[in-house]
Amino acid sequence: MAHGETTSPILENPAQLRAPFAAAIARGGEKIGLEAEKFGVTADGAPLRYEHVRAMLDELATRFGWKRYFESEGGPLLALERNHASITLEPGSQLELSGAPFEDLHSVADEVEQHRRELAALETAKGVRWLAMGYHPTATEADLDWVPKSRYPIMREYLPTRGARGLEMMRRTATVQANFDFSSDQDAIKKLQVSLALAPIAQAMFANSPLKEKKRVEFATWRGQVWLDVDPDRTGLLPTLWREGATIDDYIAWAKRVPMFVVKRGDKFLRATHLTFEQFMRDGLEGHRANESDWETHLNTLFPEVRLKRTLEVRSADCVPARLGTALPALFTGILYDPTALDAAHRLLVPLGHDAYANARLEITKHALASKLGARRVGDFARDVLAIAHDGLARRARRDAAGRDETVHLAELRAIVDGGKSVGQALLGGYEPATDARLDELASRVAY
Repeated sequence: MAHGETTSPILENPAQLRAPFAAAIARGGEKIGLEAEKFGVTADGAPLRYEHVRAMLDELATRFGWKRYFESEGGPLLALERNHASITLEPGSQLELSGAPFEDLHSVADEVEQHRRELAALETAKGVRWLAMGYHPTATEADLDWVPKSRYPIMREYLPTRGARGLEMMRRTATVQANFDFSSDQDAIKKLQVSLALAPIAQAMFANSPLKEKKRVEFATWRGQVWLDVDPDRTGLLPTLWREGATIDDYIAWAKRVPMFVVKRGDKFLRATHLTFEQFMRDGLEGHRANESDWETHLNTLFPEVRLKRTLEVRSADCVPARLGTALPALFTGILYDPTALDAAHRLLVPLGHDAYANARLEITKHALASKLGARRVGDFARDVLAIAHDGLARRARRDAAGRDETVHLAELRAIVDGGKSVGQALLGGYEPATDARLDELASRVAY
């Protein structure tokens, strides 16, 4: 399938900017969606390039019923879609599963396992190792090509004017993310505030990127360090959203002031980095006026640690092996979807305020759970929020065929955190890249 220009209402007044959020509120529900990226490498650690990954997409479509997605008629294959899920490519050919929304974590885990089985069955993936880490452990910038998506050349040119590590972010990082519903303006903001406060703590728990170009770095999460120097306009912890009485309109006001990347009309992409969305609404671009589709596209190009659109998306964690990847949505599900847990987490976390979390972020990238957040260690907060989430999941009482509730998806993470370690410290403790020329040991420790 190809996406061309669609008819979308012109933005005539600011109230229309609430449309995506209003649609989410009207939809309701408490669905859970997982997004998980990973790096494909050959036996000696060379990264997969676009043509190899494109062949995998073709084989997945042919064998397993995925529909092909092309950005323009006759353009390159960029993604697959099936049953409300998609498989997409990040700029450096990182492969991402964007899962369907499910009612419980057991279904999320089943989807991930099906994805793993389908990848393992591919002839085009023979000899490929899928590494679940937050930063590519072997590739240099020169080793990587660019996925031929139309907005990437614009981002490639623009982001280095905003920070030193934008290109690293695009091609050399990978994450696990989770998406959640909200039922009202107040519910959205309460969940957003709790998630913003929880984001640095989750980053410490899931820190899993201590390698760069086959060497150790002095960071628990080099991915986290990269994200501190990408683009201050569109990243971070959203300081204006922490105040009591904040609303979705405050998020909209922030988003309107962020410069755009592109405006798409038909198969044509117009550079728009000189315009904030507010300016585009007022002045247009090359005779084109802003429409509702442009606004939703713009919302998807914002990169705060927690992103609000038709879902609430938590974005702070490094990629980790699939069995631990489901722990991220488990952590947030247990808190966001249980009223008692949400209240407890709000009381525990939000009163510290934006600045306490912002000031802790650099140390967290280095020392993970051993870092300080206010007067306490991050690891103490991590154990507290894991206990809150565990109890929330137990109260949800969603059981699998074996009768287990959703707390099973937190068990391994809780054991790791109780030991004072991040996921990466637990998985890669004692690992020495210099002695593993073909990455056999690394692949066994961090296989997706």
